[in-house]
Amino acid sequence: MEPFTRHEGLAVPLDRDNVDTDAIMPKQFMKSIARTGFGPYLFDEWRHTDPGYFGKSADARTPVAGFVLNQPRYAGASVLVARRNFGCGSSREHAAWALYQYGFRVIVAESFADIFFNNCCKNGLLPVALDAALLVQLSQEIEATPGYRLQTDLAAQTLTTPSGQTLAFELAPSLKTLLLEGLDEVGATLAQAERIRAFEQRHLQRAAWL
Repeated sequence: MEPFTRHEGLAVPLDRDNVDTDAIMPKQFMKSIARTGFGPYLFDEWRHTDPGYFGKSADARTPVAGFVLNQPRYAGASVLVARRNFGCGSSREHAAWALYQYGFRVIVAESFADIFFNNCCKNGLLPVALDAALLVQLSQEIEATPGYRLQTDLAAQTLTTPSGQTLAFELAPSLKTLLLEGLDEVGATLAQAERIRAFEQRHLQRAAWL
C-alpha cells in the first residue's frame, strides 16, 4: 500500500446522506476473487442508466448526465466531499477498493460507518470527518469554483482550501500511523517480525515442553 502523507486534488461534491456500500460498490460486481478491477464500477447504478456486470466496458454503457462523476468539470477528481453517515450498510471492503481504484484518495464527510472508516485506513484511503456547516461551505465553494482543489496534510491533520483556509480534523494515532507508513494491520505486524521471532525463541526456552 502506498504511504499517505500529503495530497492535493480536485474536489467533487456528493450531496447525499447515508450513502451505503451497496451504492458505492453494487453486489453484482463483487464476483471477482482479485482485489483489483473495481474502480470502473464505482457508484455504477447512479452513473449508468443500463445494468452492468463485471467485465462490461464503460464504453458500452449509457451515462446518467446529471450525476456529478459524469460531469466533465469533475473528471480526475481525487477528493470526494460527501455528507452524513457515508459508507453505511454492509461491511464489504470492496467499497473502499472501488473508491481508491477509481482515483479517490480523500473522502470528506460529516460522519462515517465505523467498519467502512477502518477499511479506508487499511487501504490507503483517508477518511476525514468535518462538521456539517463546514461541509455545506465546502460543497458550495466547489460548485461555484471550477477546478476547486483541496490540499491534505495527514501529519498536520489539516485540509487547506484554495483561499488558504485551514480545517483541522482528528484521526486515531494507530490509523494515522498505518496510513503514513503505507501498512495494513498485517503489514504492521510483519514489521515486528524480528521481535516476534525473538519472543518465540525465549518462550520456547522457558517452556520447552510446548
